[in-house]
Amino acid sequence: MDESLRHDNPNPILTANPLSKLIFWWQNPLFRKGYKGWLEESDMYNVCPSDSSKTTGEKLNAAWNKELERQKYGKDASFLRALLRVFGLQYMFYGFIALIEELIKLGQPVLLAEFLDFFTPGSTTSDTEAWLYATAVVLSSVVLFVFHHPYFFGTARIGMRARVSSCALIYQKSLRLSNKSLKESSVGHVVNLMSNDVARFDWITMSFHFLWVGPTQCLVALIYLWYRLGPEVMAALVMILLLMPTQLLMGKLFSKFRRETAVLSDNRVKVMNEIISGIRIIKLYCWEKPFGRLVENLRRLEVKQLRRTKRIQACIMGPFFATNQVSIFLFILAYILTDRENDISPGTVFMVMGVVQCLRLTCGLHVPAASQHLAEVMIGINRIQKFLMLEELQKVTDKQKQARHGKIVNGLSGGNLEEKLDYSVDLRNLTAKWEDNSALPSTLEDITVKVRPGSLVAVIGPVGSGKTSLLMTILGELPIQSGSVRAQGKIAYVSQHPWIFSGSLRQNILFGESFEKARYDKIIRISALSRDLSILPKGDVTLIGDRGVTLSGGQRARVSLARALYMDADIYLLDDPLAAVDTTVGKYIFDKCIMKYLRDKPRILVTHQIQLLPVADNIVVLTQGHVVGQGTYSDLSKSGVDFSELLKCSEEKTAEIDTQNQDSLGNQTISWATSDSKLPRTDSVTSLDSLGKEYVPDSVQLPEEEERETGAIDLQVFISYFKAGASICLFVTLVLFLLLAQVFYVVSDWWLARWATKIEDRLNGLQDLSDYNITTAGSVVSTSYTVIEEVDNYFNLYVYAALILGLLASSFTRAFMFFKLAVTAGENLHNMMFARILRTTMAFFDTNPVGRVLNRFSKDVGQIDDRLPWTMFEVIQASLLSIGIVLMTAVLNPWIFISEIPLLVLFFMLRRYYVQTSRSVKRLEGTTRSPVFSHLSATLQGLHTIRAMHMEQKLTAEFHAHQDLHTEAWFLFITTSRWFGVRIDWLSILFTASVVYCSVLAADAMDPGFVGLSVVYTLNLMGRFQWAVRQSVELENQMISVERVLQYTRLPKEADLESKPDHKPPDTWPSSGSLQAKSVSLKYSPSAPFVLRDVSFDIHGGEKIGIVGRTGAGKSSLITTLFRLAEPEGELTIDGVSIHSLGLHDLRNAISIIPQDPVLFTGSVRRNLDPFDEYSDSQLWRALEEVQLKDAITSNPENLYMEVTEGGSNFSAGQRQLMCLARAVLGNTRILMIDEATANVDPITDELIQQTIRNKFKVCTVLTIAHRLHTVIDSDRIMVLDAGKIVEMDTPANLLSLGQTGVFYAMVEQLGKTQLDHLTEQATKKQYTLSLKPPRPLDHAVGLSSPTPISESTSSCPPEFLLATGEVDASTSTHQHVIGFENEAFTSENTRL
Repeated sequence: MDESLRHDNPNPILTANPLSKLIFWWQNPLFRKGYKGWLEESDMYNVCPSDSSKTTGEKLNAAWNKELERQKYGKDASFLRALLRVFGLQYMFYGFIALIEELIKLGQPVLLAEFLDFFTPGSTTSDTEAWLYATAVVLSSVVLFVFHHPYFFGTARIGMRARVSSCALIYQKSLRLSNKSLKESSVGHVVNLMSNDVARFDWITMSFHFLWVGPTQCLVALIYLWYRLGPEVMAALVMILLLMPTQLLMGKLFSKFRRETAVLSDNRVKVMNEIISGIRIIKLYCWEKPFGRLVENLRRLEVKQLRRTKRIQACIMGPFFATNQVSIFLFILAYILTDRENDISPGTVFMVMGVVQCLRLTCGLHVPAASQHLAEVMIGINRIQKFLMLEELQKVTDKQKQARHGKIVNGLSGGNLEEKLDYSVDLRNLTAKWEDNSALPSTLEDITVKVRPGSLVAVIGPVGSGKTSLLMTILGELPIQSGSVRAQGKIAYVSQHPWIFSGSLRQNILFGESFEKARYDKIIRISALSRDLSILPKGDVTLIGDRGVTLSGGQRARVSLARALYMDADIYLLDDPLAAVDTTVGKYIFDKCIMKYLRDKPRILVTHQIQLLPVADNIVVLTQGHVVGQGTYSDLSKSGVDFSELLKCSEEKTAEIDTQNQDSLGNQTISWATSDSKLPRTDSVTSLDSLGKEYVPDSVQLPEEEERETGAIDLQVFISYFKAGASICLFVTLVLFLLLAQVFYVVSDWWLARWATKIEDRLNGLQDLSDYNITTAGSVVSTSYTVIEEVDNYFNLYVYAALILGLLASSFTRAFMFFKLAVTAGENLHNMMFARILRTTMAFFDTNPVGRVLNRFSKDVGQIDDRLPWTMFEVIQASLLSIGIVLMTAVLNPWIFISEIPLLVLFFMLRRYYVQTSRSVKRLEGTTRSPVFSHLSATLQGLHTIRAMHMEQKLTAEFHAHQDLHTEAWFLFITTSRWFGVRIDWLSILFTASVVYCSVLAADAMDPGFVGLSVVYTLNLMGRFQWAVRQSVELENQMISVERVLQYTRLPKEADLESKPDHKPPDTWPSSGSLQAKSVSLKYSPSAPFVLRDVSFDIHGGEKIGIVGRTGAGKSSLITTLFRLAEPEGELTIDGVSIHSLGLHDLRNAISIIPQDPVLFTGSVRRNLDPFDEYSDSQLWRALEEVQLKDAITSNPENLYMEVTEGGSNFSAGQRQLMCLARAVLGNTRILMIDEATANVDPITDELIQQTIRNKFKVCTVLTIAHRLHTVIDSDRIMVLDAGKIVEMDTPANLLSLGQTGVFYAMVEQLGKTQLDHLTEQATKKQYTLSLKPPRPLDHAVGLSSPTPISESTSSCPPEFLLATGEVDASTSTHQHVIGFENEAFTSENTRL
């Protein structure tokens, strides 16, 4: 669906010759472009066919299906075996390459021993042989290069394919999950599988072969050294032999701790997902502190486990650094203890040192790393396998899936599916429940409903009665216990909660279908989206944020409806799609779309709007999962269903509705409800022209592009990281131990070379003098009178032992100190970011998708916790070692400076050239990874819609496209790393050549011990320096995560939570709940337009104010203003106290709110109602009883501790709304704000809610935002908003008395003549009730602005509705002043009515 994912840039590796592939020459054009500027997605090479998500996914899916087939024969399915079926054979081939490479490494020390013999005095090795040995040492490095890079590139590519194919399999599985399985696996869990668990494949494939290559190499080395040096060599290898099982044990412990950490990370990410999604509710309810403590506790447990894992890593890294020296010490000790000290020579010592060095890297580093990676990947494989084994939704046959190709049955059935159906939808004796648990009642019980082609079936019932479940059964989402469901044709489903994915508005409507302009434009018109598109910067191609965050609720609902219309389905299931739109737009959509455009389609409409029922062909009344009534509106009325009570109108008016409705049906011209035939048709039928003039669309706040730094990582980022982890004193101590360990490392090797040289010199001197047989006491004197001192081997041994102990102590100390610093830094950075996220403004969350914010808490924090410490430690260790090697070789042989200086210049030039491209590639990898997770998250949120519309294949294709784009970036990441490695290796080979050849040239001045040390160091440098430079680049890339976290620690903050002492309100504030606004304006950002303009009003304590207006008028912005979710301009006071002077918690705790979008959090019912534990159980039960939820909660055995699933999915939308009402009841504040609180409940529940509000908040100031005008008709006054201004504010009766000139009157008139009369009667009764109350002081709603000033509208008001006060002339007074005063004319008129 997203065409932007496609670009044409063929991958040059497909046409490269073998030499170009070997040295990665085909990458040169990319590096040239990357060096000149930043790389973009269009610069990435297209994914190779063999690496594509679709290709690899299909192969793994076929292998997994074979595993599932084994279950039929009583065998277990294994995801690991499926992976080996696909990738095992090719991966095995790379194992032999690894073995050859490691055996060649063992040959280098043997060549070195022969080479060092040339430097021994009296050696028989000729100059020619010395040059040949030197050349052999260099060529062995060239051969290593030929094998090394193809191995790591090939294994990394296999790991990439395994990851990509696993992600594809997980995604396809998520599309098939049953609702039971969806409850068992949250969105966060699935995201974690695809982000962390599958990422282990990238590492295990590179290291796994060392688990068997390492022991093999160790065995070969042992056999050779035993043969050449004798059994004493076992002492040198004992450290390696002990290190390997020890490290494997450490790996097991590490995997255990890692597994426990993964569970804790899952929990934290899951909670963070809920917090970020529900941050508005958290701020409104002042729940920052309890949720802050919750995350703090989860993070503390996670960090506790992290500390244990890092201690294991310190135990691995500590001895590894000193393994070489300890092994040589044990070897020398064995020679001395067996009286073979005379056999110690530089050739012997440095051959053993070279062999031990090889074994140390393989057995001390690669094997433990492989064991850790294997343990981690097995955890991941088991988690993935557990997910793949989850229960799937029962699917119909392939033939039945082909809904596009004819009239076929779409749902489940208990009979012959091929028979011709008389009904489009046929439910017979249906019983269904969400969970197969006999202890719980059925969700639907014995339901029989039949829907004829072209008919409209309305489904009504109280909250939780099973209306949405009925639609879910037709869609095949709700498991059937008995009975049958048949649906003939393709189904379109409009969810109660619109599903919008990140993409353009057009993409959301087309949903993968081909674009047909005429059909598209028509659907835009009948969905009332034309005006909305006109205000979007790029029209319908404007990008919509994740979950439609940039759109209003009404806009999301209409986009969802337009999507269903565009797919041109055979059956339409509409789950209360008009609840989120105002009456004008709702009327237009019902007339033009549901009744006219879809008139030939069968429609099942779930609704709470009773005024729609008369036009329905069939009405299904549900209560507690049972059909308690079914038939036409007339039939049900005659059978005793009290629609007059639901409609709050008389039986005569109901009969009038029937007659009018039959006439309108006959003419196929349907009004919003039913219109009086005596009135002009234009009063009740909305036209496109009138809607275009009256409708003001919402402003759209576009998502901000994610902040991204460019260039090198700033030094301040590193400083901030270390500041977060340690004090200055601790940091200085760590640096000292790092340097001290390096000093011990170099000095111990220097001492060994000096010692071996002395032994060699003494033995050669003795050999030379043996022919003369001249001796003296205590010494041997040569013919030149040179004294050859005895070598005190024990003294040298003691010094060497002390150096080794110092090395071990400093190595362990620095490792433990560093990893402690790293864990503390990760903990503090997370806490700093989380604290700022809780305190930042709502504008940030309105412009940043949930996935983007969550990525910082999952991927970035995971990177800081997991890989960054290890990488940074390796960079520090390898860098210090490389510097030590370069300095030591230069000191031992100054001639090397001649070649060393230009080579070092080339090293740094090459690094700089590489880093420019590497940064671009790494950032591209990060930016292309996020859409993969966003797509997965969006898919799981809209799963019912996707499955209903059979869009699984197209969504899977788009997922493949997202994965392929990320694969392109990852492929560049591994190939650019190899490109750099090849060139670093060539420079290292040149450096090796310069060392060995310069040593031959300076043979007369060189001691064999120091030659051996310099050559061993140089050979070690070949891999060490490359690793240091590559890891330094990787460190920069990983420090981007620190940079991104630090960005969020600098987000703008809201005002202080607590008031300053001199502005602290008294405990009794607010005592009355009066609100006064003077010239209040609001905009969401400095560059955004005003959404409220110069608003002024005066609301008395205890007044009930209804707030109405068309979509986008600014109703919800009043909530933002009052709660200071955005800082308003102007003066706004509560009981005379300016809200600007108060702390946010003091302000928000004084106001209760029932929000438009009810949000429940994972946990118990009790925690959702009372996170502070401030109320007793009896108080909670009383609140639940008052909102009609007590029965629903008591039906669960756990009662108040009943688990609320993610997003409150185990409660209906209406029940979630009632939970929010219960929160408000518990709050017991003087001011209550209600934002469309009854949009998702039936009229009876609506009336119960209103009655609860009247009783519980009798003395409170109540501000109610509503689209259902009957909800606010009994308010003391009604505030009418338009374009961010108050255009009318008065009693309902006075506003209705304005007639055609009144904005509120026009809104009521849209409901039809019957509703107009009914609401007018209600308003008049309310006016009469108010007139009997004691008078209040005058209200002064100053500054009421155009387009309809109050003073201009009073001329149409009847005299009896005007104020007669003695001070104000009746002909000129503004009608809002009538509140609270005795008025004889008004009283007599109401008495007459």
